[in-house]
Amino acid sequence: MIGGGQLARMLALAAAPLGVRVLAFDPAPDACTQSVAPVQQADFDDLAALHVFAERCEFITFDFENVSAPALDELSATRPVRPNARALALTQDRLSEKLLFTRLGIGVAEFVQIATHDDVRAIPASFKFPAILKTRRFGYDGKGQAKVPSVSALESSFIELGEVPCVLESRVRFERELSLIAVRSADGEMQSYPLVENIHVDGILSASLAPACVSDELALQARDYARLLADALGYTGVFAIEFFQVGGRLLANEVAPRVHNSGHWTIEGAETSQFENHIRAVTGLPLGSPAARGVSCMLNWIGELPDVRAALAVLGLHWHDYDKEPRAGRKVGHATITAPDFDQLAQRLMIVGSALGRETQVQPIIDAIHARG
Repeated sequence: MIGGGQLARMLALAAAPLGVRVLAFDPAPDACTQSVAPVQQADFDDLAALHVFAERCEFITFDFENVSAPALDELSATRPVRPNARALALTQDRLSEKLLFTRLGIGVAEFVQIATHDDVRAIPASFKFPAILKTRRFGYDGKGQAKVPSVSALESSFIELGEVPCVLESRVRFERELSLIAVRSADGEMQSYPLVENIHVDGILSASLAPACVSDELALQARDYARLLADALGYTGVFAIEFFQVGGRLLANEVAPRVHNSGHWTIEGAETSQFENHIRAVTGLPLGSPAARGVSCMLNWIGELPDVRAALAVLGLHWHDYDKEPRAGRKVGHATITAPDFDQLAQRLMIVGSALGRETQVQPIIDAIHARG
């Protein structure tokens, strides 16, 4: 497992019951996976250390995007690397990702490349503002982005982001944000979890509601897009596609070539969690059912954990502490609240909000439940 953060930690926990042992690779001396699996400490671009690591493994995977695709490609000569280095390289670059979406017929927001100040001055008059300028690489959780209210603000935003290659995206008037978690085996079998509805705060996922209330047509559209993407990349493992819903259409925002924050609910809320299915896929085991068990809401704990004793007193609440030092903007844990139906889920969320002082975090999800009618 290249990466030793909370995703690697949850993957290691899912692997153990399958008889699969995980070794992680991470430069951080306090990588949170080390409390559940051994961690080899070295820089991600240390090829000699990576080769030593590969020799100790039967399969290689990763838990986040910002690892070296060329290094993974080199390791693939001696060990199966899943997902493949090509899929990682393409999804590390927002422009390449959007061009692939377009080629496959997957809808996206209007976008243009911004690599130089000449590109800034050459923006077509027809381009719609407001917009968002995003660095092509290394952006996540709202990082590497700048809001651009008008064309006159574009140059200053480009300078603010360091004058590195960017993508300018027209802002979409969407109804809600949805995501699809899917898994593909090495022989091409596909399974998709139900679409979930996501609430973001300051660019970081705050809560996910599963399953989202969507039409059969919209659910099929999402699954078709996932199939197109996975087949085009020859993908093996779990991935996530983030969407904007615009009426009866889905516009792809981005793809994550890994297990995803919006799929954490699957640990308690699905027949087979996204973490177990990723381990199954990369090690060649049969895939498990992605069907939901009742309904769920995942709440992210950002910066610090709330009171665990108060949380665990709530019926149906499942607690996850990532064993990370509290820090502003850092994901330190999550909780998933499960229930047999949406009425009971809304009631439990109200109790959680009151008990933990998180009323503002749970209210948008309660509103989404009530909007189901």
